[in-house]
Amino acid sequence: MNRSQFNTLVAWFDAYVEPFLTTDDEGIKNIQLKIEHTRKVCTAMKLLCEGENLSGNESLIASSVALLHDVGRFPQYRRWRTFRDSDSDNHARLSIDVMKAEKILADIDPSEQLLIEEAVRFHNMLQPPTRYRSPVRTYIDLIRDADKLDIWRVFVELLSQPPEERASAATLGLADIPGAVSEQCIAMLDSGSIVHLDTVTCVNDFTLLQISWVYDLTSVTSRTLLRERSYIPILAATLPERADVREAVAKALASLSA
Repeated sequence: MNRSQFNTLVAWFDAYVEPFLTTDDEGIKNIQLKIEHTRKVCTAMKLLCEGENLSGNESLIASSVALLHDVGRFPQYRRWRTFRDSDSDNHARLSIDVMKAEKILADIDPSEQLLIEEAVRFHNMLQPPTRYRSPVRTYIDLIRDADKLDIWRVFVELLSQPPEERASAATLGLADIPGAVSEQCIAMLDSGSIVHLDTVTCVNDFTLLQISWVYDLTSVTSRTLLRERSYIPILAATLPERADVREAVAKALASLSA
């Protein structure tokens, strides 16, 4: 893959998302959130590629995955007015549908097309497959880490805003109830497990889920960036003041330095 091919993808993305901004004020807020998220994931991916010493070609493939990983979010929101896959459709599969319908990878080497498509297809799975049709695991790990790094940023900024000013779809329609938190979510975080979305009932639970992602990071560079940005302590400060919550969060923070 060469720089010109990647620049063509960037130009396609900018043109593709523009019509989705022709909507109501709430829709614009949610679409802009995903446009900015994509661009920030691309920035995070660049840092990961540099930190993990990827070659120029590998970095272009990884950057293409970052650019395309969420293109399915735009038709998802237009059709269902949600970013919650369980209430609509798998946004990774929708992203693949967009990529194929638009034929945006047609001029890229078929082996590299497969790498990009498989990384996009599997980026949002709780547990990615262990076997693939291509040597793609590196790119899956990179996009999962880059995605998390920016979702943490999104929620740090979101939770600093009054609820009525937040992009509504970002919290998946969950109720923001001060003091509410699920014992099951706390227990999963405390055990060093990823909190499952189907156990989440409110915004505080969703925050615990995001904190639990520290256990899913795959690279030294990702852990370093997360520590430097202090996202976990900032998110934790929005949670109810409870000893069991503090202990679970402390374990997650300690794991970043392990």
